[in-house]
Amino acid sequence: MRDSDLDRIAVGYRRFADLEASGTSPIYEDWARAIADDPEILALLAELPRRKQQPHLIFACARLLGAPVGPFPPLREWMLAHWPELRAEALVRATQTNEAGRCAVLLPVLSRLLGPLALIEAGASAGLTLYPDRYSYRYDVGGDVRALDPADGPSSAILECTIDEPSVPERLPDVVWRAGIDLNPLDITDPAALTWLETLIWPEHDHRRRRLDAAAAIAAADPPHLEQGDILERVPDLVARAPRDARVVVYHSSVVMYLDAERRAAFADLMRSLDDVTWVSNEGSDVFAEITTKAGVDAGGRNILAVNGEPLALAGTHGQSYEAILGAALRV
Repeated sequence: MRDSDLDRIAVGYRRFADLEASGTSPIYEDWARAIADDPEILALLAELPRRKQQPHLIFACARLLGAPVGPFPPLREWMLAHWPELRAEALVRATQTNEAGRCAVLLPVLSRLLGPLALIEAGASAGLTLYPDRYSYRYDVGGDVRALDPADGPSSAILECTIDEPSVPERLPDVVWRAGIDLNPLDITDPAALTWLETLIWPEHDHRRRRLDAAAAIAAADPPHLEQGDILERVPDLVARAPRDARVVVYHSSVVMYLDAERRAAFADLMRSLDDVTWVSNEGSDVFAEITTKAGVDAGGRNILAVNGEPLALAGTHGQSYEAILGAALRV
């Protein structure tokens, strides 16, 4: 183990505290900052593969196993006492946050695409964001809330999002086909899978847990078509199987961030190579350098939402906000 490994992990936890947890999860912010300054805990994390060291995963696994949720000192004692169990759990788990709320930041794009849509989600988890047409939306424009509901009435899953006036969607998309790919698809009808998804939601976010349960019930009534596999290998196959009379949209949210730089570039090249496909990416500012450079703004911890590689907006990572980038326009 090298000091540089501990420094790298510490930087990651501080970044998580500063850009993601600050202002939205005091508990996770406290845990992340404390771990960043704790050589003993950092040394334990260094035993894990790099992709398993991330705060989201470690914190969720700890909570799943019964770790105390509150100030850091009791958690620290628990982690030291239960490290073998925590390590084993992290090795078999993956961060698969399935945030239906992200549909609120996808909708400003999906609602403006012409024709019936065939949706393909890369990194679909349990597939909850494959139902943008089944949820209700409440868009807050400077205190003025705009409601948008399915044709058959308000949904039990209500997604709230702050947004700029010109970006407010006026309709729900006409979705005629939907499918997803994931390395480990989750069955939304499986209570254990739902428990894991609930645990991935941050401790203070009770509204997100309620929204998850509502979205899960909608999906369970009409289970999504999910396939297991690598997104670089399986996306072209699903595109080929989509209805020919529908507009094919391939999208992903906070998924490509888990690929290494070479595979991120390969995925972007793949998406650009697919004819007659609209590519919608909703990823952090450190994922696609070309998109971030084009955006020309400080994302401030938010995702950059782009269509066919052209940045359109800054989006809250859980779908809580949408801010159009000045001068950006949807070209499809």
